[in-house]
Amino acid sequence: MSGRIPQYFIDQLIARIDIVEVIGTRVPLRKAGREYKACCPFHDEKTPSFNVVPDKQFYHCFGCGAHGTALGFLMDYDHLSFVEAVEELAARTGLDVPREASTTPTANKPTQDHYTLLEQAGEYFRQQLRNSPAAIEYLKKRGLTGETASRFGIGYAPDAWDGLIKQLGQSDAALQALTQTGLLIERDSKNGFYDRFRQRVMFPIRDSRGRTIGFGGRIIDQGEPKYLNSPETELFHKGRELYGLYEARQATRQLKQLLAVEGYMDVVSLHQAGITYAVATLGTATTPDHLKRLFRACNTVVFCFDGDRAGRAAAWKALEVALPVVSEGQLIRFLLLPEQHDPDSLVREEGREAFESRVTQATPLSEYMVNALSTRFDLSHAEGRDQFTAEAKRLLALLNNDSYRTLLYQPLAAALGISVDRLRQLIPPPDAARENPARSAASTPLESPGRGSLVRQLIQNLLHYPAAVLALDQLDELAQVDKPGITLLVQLAGELKAQPDLPVAALLERWRQRPDFHYIDKLFLKEPPASSLEIAMDEVKKACARLIADQFPKARFDELMHRFHLGTLSAEEKQELRELIRRQGSR
Repeated sequence: MSGRIPQYFIDQLIARIDIVEVIGTRVPLRKAGREYKACCPFHDEKTPSFNVVPDKQFYHCFGCGAHGTALGFLMDYDHLSFVEAVEELAARTGLDVPREASTTPTANKPTQDHYTLLEQAGEYFRQQLRNSPAAIEYLKKRGLTGETASRFGIGYAPDAWDGLIKQLGQSDAALQALTQTGLLIERDSKNGFYDRFRQRVMFPIRDSRGRTIGFGGRIIDQGEPKYLNSPETELFHKGRELYGLYEARQATRQLKQLLAVEGYMDVVSLHQAGITYAVATLGTATTPDHLKRLFRACNTVVFCFDGDRAGRAAAWKALEVALPVVSEGQLIRFLLLPEQHDPDSLVREEGREAFESRVTQATPLSEYMVNALSTRFDLSHAEGRDQFTAEAKRLLALLNNDSYRTLLYQPLAAALGISVDRLRQLIPPPDAARENPARSAASTPLESPGRGSLVRQLIQNLLHYPAAVLALDQLDELAQVDKPGITLLVQLAGELKAQPDLPVAALLERWRQRPDFHYIDKLFLKEPPASSLEIAMDEVKKACARLIADQFPKARFDELMHRFHLGTLSAEEKQELRELIRRQGSR
């Protein structure tokens, strides 16, 4: 659904949710005084170091450092996006997620009815499969069991132009909704509709919450296209979705890796064989959105392609897309299968153990890139070496990960038979600030105050005791102070002034999408300077007064001196200038 989720709703949601209940449904918690403990779900440990603090609606692991709010926990544990986590929490509390007004036309916006309609269509297709011996026989020939078909919700669209229309299109509104979800096609003559999917095995495509958002259909007889997907709709975007990701998460909560393949049957066959971390890119080339979704689920992705020419081309395309996206700690590997095989046929021929052995031995991105370049260009003569160097330069420029780029110089230099220093002369590392301005911009809004500084103390006290902002009554004067971190302090205090009863967890969530969230998040983990709200209010008042008193307003001093020489100062301004001169002399 289009439109931004308003901040007031996120505040309300965080205030209403019980973090112990949210985490407790996924991790066995044990009460320990005013807190709850468990073995951390984000790393292996035998002694519990994972703490949930109900008073602050916050969790923290003292072993691995994982921490956050209920919203952040769902994002990390269930691998949800921010919006998906908000929707999940809202569903738990029975709230509808509101959206701010958008300039996007509303005529085709999806509603909950669209999700319901797609689920009803899926049930219709499953019913038709039970009544179709030909479709059942096709799936049996492909080696699928009834249990697997049921797990993936596989169905069948009969050879009829109006089967779905008769089942679900009982009104003009229903026909319009079925068209908006891509299940029907309106005739050019505007005199009716017909079913998009006919005589096809149907694979429902599910989002992260298990809701059907589209379908893929595989024809069971001769005909083209062999595979047909739902068209682009408000719910379904082929370049973003991954078939089987929902099922992979259901099979394994903490995914260690994902195997990205190309087809629906590849995914289903691999899952049936016990390789339940397989997903597919819906018959389209890998996109940056695909990679972002993959890395949101885990840190290791293995691309698996057929070993033919088309498979090698798809692997190279995936490599080019991956270079700007891959970050520190993320691993991409490539697995090219023997020719005449795809994952579906190979796993049925050799079994799970042999197939997973191939996955284990998949080629790391760096090695695959160098090998592919060495194959594409003849390094035995100068022209080929020059082409190799030019293509390597282009690929290195795509990288946003400076450390990874540095590591790639060694294998590239070895392939050319030259030193790393010589390769650096041929391919100079791009300027970091120019190459990734977003990274530089992210650091400019805030200069981090030094450890022990008054600004840092003020921020920490306000984070742990938001109501202490009531003692800060000189916000305008504080904004004029020239100290590292003052901009963040003033922003934080301004928001708390408007809502001093804002829960700490809601306050943290307000900063999640901002460049300086990492700093706010880090400071919150520190022990608060004050031990109670009363002490915090006293410290806030004193620290604020001291910052203002210590700040010498040079711009104002220069202005008054200039006007003094012009002879235009009032009596009050002369007194102000004398005070500034006195303060300057005492500094």
